[in-house]
Parts: sequence; structure tokens; C-alpha cells
Amino acid sequence: MRTIILLLTAAVLAASRCSDTDGPPPPPGTPALHLVTSQLSSPVYATSPPGDTLRLFVVQQGGLVRVLRRDTLLGTPFLDLRGKIDAGGERGLLSLAFHPQYGANGRFYVYFTDSNGDIRVVRYLVSAADSNVADEASADTVLKVAHPGQSNHNGGQLQFGPDGKLYAGLGDGGGGGDPDDNGQDRHALLGKILRLDVDSASGYTIPTNNPFATDTTAAPEIWALGVRNPWRFSFDRQTGNLYIADVGQGAWEEVDVQAAASAGGLNYGWVIMEGRHCYPPGTANCNQTGLTLPVLEYDHPTGCSITGGYVYRGSRVPALSGQYLYSDYCTHFVRSFVYSGGQATAPHDWTAELDPGSQVSSFAQDGRGELYIVTLGGGLFRIVATP
Repeated sequence: MRTIILLLTAAVLAASRCSDTDGPPPPPGTPALHLVTSQLSSPVYATSPPGDTLRLFVVQQGGLVRVLRRDTLLGTPFLDLRGKIDAGGERGLLSLAFHPQYGANGRFYVYFTDSNGDIRVVRYLVSAADSNVADEASADTVLKVAHPGQSNHNGGQLQFGPDGKLYAGLGDGGGGGDPDDNGQDRHALLGKILRLDVDSASGYTIPTNNPFATDTTAAPEIWALGVRNPWRFSFDRQTGNLYIADVGQGAWEEVDVQAAASAGGLNYGWVIMEGRHCYPPGTANCNQTGLTLPVLEYDHPTGCSITGGYVYRGSRVPALSGQYLYSDYCTHFVRSFVYSGGQATAPHDWTAELDPGSQVSSFAQDGRGELYIVTLGGGLFRIVATP
């Protein structure tokens, strides 16, 4: 309880800093934070249905999905999974993705750890009577992946790509140093980014152009391999490039970028590599053949657990245009870079303007492409420009 109070206090203090008028004002157009609400409980993600510019759906780790309509938090939750999940630590309700045709078919998908600690991706339908409430009886399990005895490294991201396919990011199963070698096991779904076709009546099918769709040397669901615990990946809504923030072991955090034209099948190196370095630490040489190294890394004196974000494609903060924003859960800095020519260029530190004051659990993007910062202590902040 004391920890929760401290976190909420930090969020309130951060909000007060955002509106502080002491000292010279920042130049017009400088990014800043606007506190939307501090009344959430362990929020870990937020998103909007395609084309919906009025609402933001907030995922709470404990099992609720809350609705913000015109910045007002509705009293009735959109979805209540509190009796179906195991929450705590890195477990719980972790992500939500709306089908690209949500307006027509009412389908959305959630990612959570069930009461046994196993990973589930489940499809639901919105209620026919109330667009702010889900039909909980419509549950259809799309994917279930057994998770070993460790409670950490569950991954937790769902995103629909520009191709209309559902992408899911699964952690390596937990434990230090990937003891089961899931990251490099091509038949294991853990430690991978998966790509699924969920347009059938139930479950999923394998997209015919998945890199291992007809290759018996790997699971056909796999789109990318060699990730440790991808804590937030996203697609650039303008270019289609895929940005993957992968949490490191004990020394390096990383961001991988996959070009939109990629045919998939890239290996990002874990557990052979941690960032751009051979693993375990001190290993003089390792076989890097066929590996794709990150475009960006930072060491652990700088932070300890990366939180991935989005490329800004909104209109309200031109100073951020085209920049990929990311943070760190421990130090809650906010930084950005521009992906150009296969490299991370134009790095910038926005911490002075955008530090929310407590652990950043996620970024969020609304229907207009505007970005938000989510803090585990209960805060949701919109990134705005100073007048």
C-alpha cells in the first residue's frame, strides 16, 4: 500500500510540475505533459479503436479495461477479467488490440496470463446494446501458450499490422539467461514475435506468407525470433516499419527496427547476444551469423528496463514529428530518435519536458495519432505542445 501511495504521489507531483508557471516559459511548441487522469489502477497500456477519436481504452493489470470518453473516465468497465487472470509482478492483463474492421465486426483481442500463469490471447465482441461494454460471453481463445514455472518475461503486446494481421510479442519464459533457450528454439513460441490471421470464424490460421509457413524447421506462427521480453512494439502508421523495444538481462536494453518491406524471419539474437554484445558478459566471441543487431542500445547505469513507444505522427506537437519515443521503467527518462538509412539518427532527450515523475509502464496512441504516457502509479498523460 505504501508503494502505491508513493507512486500516486509522484504522479500528482509530476502533474503539478507540468502546470508550474515559475521561471521563464518554454518556447511555443515545446512538448509538455497534460495530466488526463490519475484515477487508474496499475495501468499498463491504452489504445483506441480504428477511427475512434473520442475514446481511449485503458488496460489495467488487475484485469479491467476502462473507457475514457472525452477525457472522462466512465464508471462501468469495458471488460472485467479479474476472475480469469493471475495478476502481479509481470503477470496480469497486459494488452488490447482492436480489429481493423472493429466498426463492422466488433472484434477485439486481449493478452493476459491466466490463473495457471499461461499466456492467452482471447477474442471478444463488443456488446450489441452498448458500445462502451464488451460481451463477456463471446470469449473465444485464439492462442494459449504454456508458460514454465517462472512468473516473469510474459511479453504482453498485441498489435494489428498495416497488413491486417495480428502480431503478438511473447517473452522467453523467464529465468535468468533464458535457461530453456526459447529465444533460439525455432519450434517454441516463447521468445518470439508471432503473426496470425484472425479473420476466420474462430481461432487463427497461418498467413501463407509467414516466413516459416511451409518450413518444418520452425513454428509457422513465428514472424521474428531471438527476443527476450519485448515490452511494447509498434508500427509506424506512416511507413509501416516495426519498432521492437526488448528488455535486456543485466547490462543492455535495445530497440530493434524491422523495415516494412521485410519478409520476416529475422533473428534479433537473444540469448546469443544482449544488445550488440555477446552473452553471457565476458564472452570473447560468439557466432553472430544470421543475427540482426539493434539500431539502438543503452546500458544499465542509464536505466534497467526499456518501455517502447511510437513514432509520432500526430499534428499537435510538430517538434516530435517522425521521432520514435521510448522510456525506461526505472529512470523514466523520455528519449527519441529518427530511423533513417537503417540507423537510429538525431537522438534527443526529452526528459526535462516529458518526465512523468514515476515508472512508465507504456506509451499509448489515440485515434488521431496523438501520444500519451502511462504510469504504473495510475497516471495517464497526454503529450501536448506549449501554447
